[in-house]
Amino acid sequence: MPEARDVVIIGGGHNGLITAFYLAKAGFKPLVLERREIVGGCAITEEFHPGFKISRLSHAMWPLHPSVADDMELPKHGLRTYQPEVRVLSLAEDGNHLALYGDPRRAQQEIARFSATDADRYLELQKALTAIGSAIEYLLTMTPPDLEDPASGNLWELLQAGRKLRGLGDKDLYRLLRWGPMAVADLVAEFFANDLLRGTIAARGIFGTFLGPWSAGSSTNVLFGAAPDGSPVGAAAYVHGGTGALIDAMADAALAAGAEIRTSAEVARIDIKDGAVSNVVLRSGEEIAARVVVSNADPKRTLLGLVEPQHLNPGFLQKLQHYRMTGTVAKMNLALNGLPSFQGVDASESFSLSGRIQISPGIDYLERAFDAAKYGEFSAHPYLEAVIPTLWDSSLAPAGKHVMSIYMQYAPYKLREADWDNKRDDLGKVIIETLARYAPDLPQRIEAAEVITPKDLETTYGLSGGHIFHGELALDQIFTMRPVLGWAQYETPVRNLYLCGAGTHPGTGLNGLCGSNAARHIAKQLRARQAAARS
Repeated sequence: MPEARDVVIIGGGHNGLITAFYLAKAGFKPLVLERREIVGGCAITEEFHPGFKISRLSHAMWPLHPSVADDMELPKHGLRTYQPEVRVLSLAEDGNHLALYGDPRRAQQEIARFSATDADRYLELQKALTAIGSAIEYLLTMTPPDLEDPASGNLWELLQAGRKLRGLGDKDLYRLLRWGPMAVADLVAEFFANDLLRGTIAARGIFGTFLGPWSAGSSTNVLFGAAPDGSPVGAAAYVHGGTGALIDAMADAALAAGAEIRTSAEVARIDIKDGAVSNVVLRSGEEIAARVVVSNADPKRTLLGLVEPQHLNPGFLQKLQHYRMTGTVAKMNLALNGLPSFQGVDASESFSLSGRIQISPGIDYLERAFDAAKYGEFSAHPYLEAVIPTLWDSSLAPAGKHVMSIYMQYAPYKLREADWDNKRDDLGKVIIETLARYAPDLPQRIEAAEVITPKDLETTYGLSGGHIFHGELALDQIFTMRPVLGWAQYETPVRNLYLCGAGTHPGTGLNGLCGSNAARHIAKQLRARQAAARS
């Protein structure tokens, strides 16, 4: 007989660990099974060249929701974070860069170098986003309603959400309803004349998506980003020791709460009996009986890969097969023998490089980068986001040396006339050449380079389609439609099989809300069953 468990959680990424923590606190005994030798999923710190460590995939803590950080007492478990003065240094080829500070007044002063009108409008946009974000934040922390029966189970949450929206006032409520479906290019054009500023803010609407700045609904991602922080350029928070240190703190918190974690334990199959989960079967052949299974893997990997199709009705299968999750982001990690010199940046002001270093110099630039992806090619002039974490965490590299972490967009998962094994070096060359236009000595600084393609994201890190958010963040795949309409409550058509990963609501970054929302809903259902069994 296989060992029996209350709850088995597939995947030790941040949402899996958060789910394990909350379910353990609720009195259950979750077992987390992670297929790799370390937990973390996309939030890992690893050595990629002798003496050089880096956040191998996700390099920012986007930002972890305060309720999760507080409940898990992450500082008590060793978490130390860093918030840079300059959130974004947006690069221009003439060296006249735009430094956007976390302090909105300092950001306004910087923008005024380009346009006094834009500077005033920046504060106006930040004020509006802060107000709208406070209402959106409540939506992000709730279980989405079932549109076929909206009063079932979460009527109180719906009423509270309605009050939050009404509390915005007519002007901001109108803005929310109008801005959500807009192309982010139109949104920024309503506020700003300077194209460098437009491109800097618009990039937040397209990051990690198969959308361009002129794509309908791309403004929604700016609004989602405003939930924890109203800054038009988004929040900026990093972890000492890389994002793997965040995971270490989460794993410690989950273990302290009563969860168990096993690594090198890949799940090959979920067995179903009489419409409900019965066992998980590991690649080794080991079977573990489970009353409840929660998957932190993406929806397709879970339901099309681990569950036999006869257990799912054709209508659901068709919806899930059309769930869009074609990745567009590649990653490059660099080991550097010194700090690159950026044109227009005073060497004595390296603090301006300690946040995001962004190449998104205008709307047309971003749209042309997106055009390449539409036709199955990677961008020759890509949108880049880089960080140099050794500016504030010297533990990641030998003395006097640095590491640089770079997101590259657009690199479509499916190439038209090639495969990624043959295009890896070409992709790396494009990234370096693009950066070298702004930091000419960068090529001479490189000791080692690592390129991670969308195909690598799928095969090595388990992201179907290479999509970093477990599925496209678009209007038809958010809230009540994430992952598919009728199944946005962290449940699946298989009884006692749940989802908790980024393919569920709200689906964005490392804020931890997919895991905490899922755990709350699952614990509520399990308590109700226990109460029914006792009565």
